[in-house]
Amino acid sequence: MRGGLAMGYSNLLSRKDFLRMGGAGVAGAALLGTAACGGSGPASGGKFAGTTLTVATVSNSQMEDMESLVGDFTGKTGIEVRFLFLPENDLRQRVTQDVAMNAGNFDIVTIGSYDTPFWGRYQWTVPLDPFFEKMGRAEREEYDLEDLLAPIRTVLSNNGQLFALPFYAESSMLFYRKDLFEKANLQMPDRPTWEEISGFAGKVHDPDAGVNGMVLRGLPGWGANMAPFGTFINTFGGRWFNEDWEPQLETPEVKEAVRVYSELVTKYGQPGATSDNFPECQNLFASGDGAMWYDATSTAGYLSDPETSEIAKDVAFAYGPTGTTERGAHWLWSWALGIESASRNQEAAFEFLKWATSKEYINLVGEEFGWVRVPPGTRRSTYEDTKYRDNPWSDIEIESIETARPEQPTVDPVPYTGIQYVGIPEFQQLGDEVGRSLASVLAGDMSVDEMTQQAQQQALDVARQGQYLKG
Repeated sequence: MRGGLAMGYSNLLSRKDFLRMGGAGVAGAALLGTAACGGSGPASGGKFAGTTLTVATVSNSQMEDMESLVGDFTGKTGIEVRFLFLPENDLRQRVTQDVAMNAGNFDIVTIGSYDTPFWGRYQWTVPLDPFFEKMGRAEREEYDLEDLLAPIRTVLSNNGQLFALPFYAESSMLFYRKDLFEKANLQMPDRPTWEEISGFAGKVHDPDAGVNGMVLRGLPGWGANMAPFGTFINTFGGRWFNEDWEPQLETPEVKEAVRVYSELVTKYGQPGATSDNFPECQNLFASGDGAMWYDATSTAGYLSDPETSEIAKDVAFAYGPTGTTERGAHWLWSWALGIESASRNQEAAFEFLKWATSKEYINLVGEEFGWVRVPPGTRRSTYEDTKYRDNPWSDIEIESIETARPEQPTVDPVPYTGIQYVGIPEFQQLGDEVGRSLASVLAGDMSVDEMTQQAQQQALDVARQGQYLKG
């Protein structure tokens, strides 16, 4: 397999087909206006001076930092930049609609490692290799493409061509309150198991004091509760499909993954967990409402910053917990910047991509906001710089990223790539459906057996409809 595309997927989808599978319900949505943001002070002249770029991006703290620093880019290039910030699910719908309809409302789009290979294949975003080939030697050396971490470059490529540049990247890890663990006389291993985590959760869970033993995502969605739960399937020895694309979601291994995840949430988790995605979990943990939280490594800096976190001095870090195997126990993801194929400002857009993903930008963030705030997970040089390497989570972060194996996510062989997702276009729909079933288990409306039976049928429908399953 190459670039995250499943071997069973060989035909180019039409725009209509892709909307039907991954962007249902968005075709008739009206486009909203973008909020204009530009540089501060007079812009210098340049080849693209006077150009205005529009960026569609996810609303999180890393992207908000980018907006606040864009005056540096405008001052250097004369290019104005406007941003549209949206929650993750809304962003996918809006951007999918725009690229599928060739509308060209955005020059630059924020897409993930799951989306990028498909979008490159559909030619909705442009290949970036030709832009690098046009660079002079000094400019190429300054950007230093080889400094980008190899696993991240791989997941942002299709058929050997790079279709997006990573703004930040992440794996997953465990965050915990060392003050609460010391109080309970508990010692967190560097590499805990989920059995150990369940035991710890029972001892530190104290809802009367406003502390939940475990914080986990419960909001339904392939990029919501299914992100952490996908690693549970892997690490307990399960898989979505076997090599013949026969669904494997009623196996004892998958049922055990559901049982452990649901018990952590229902016994020790935050109330109303089925409404919580990453931002809600982050806010809960940062405000001191949780003793442990399993999620993205990219939030380590946020949790360690006294300006954004009430538990900054007490947060500690461990590797993503394991079940019966280490395989697939931690994910690999990147939020990346691509150039929409319908953009009329592609060369100017590439200038922005270079700036936002450069060593220079990382240093700018470090100088302006502190090194806990720099975009993590993209460059080897970041982890060689003592200003970032001295952060207590940096070793766990880089090792987790470099040891993630999206091409071999499970103990038993599979025909797909992806750790917290299955690298086929239909997974947006399938992951959402299974995510809703998982949320029903968390809410007490469905049993584990009922959920896995339903998930098995949903996966079977996808395998048949997508013509992955033969016969």
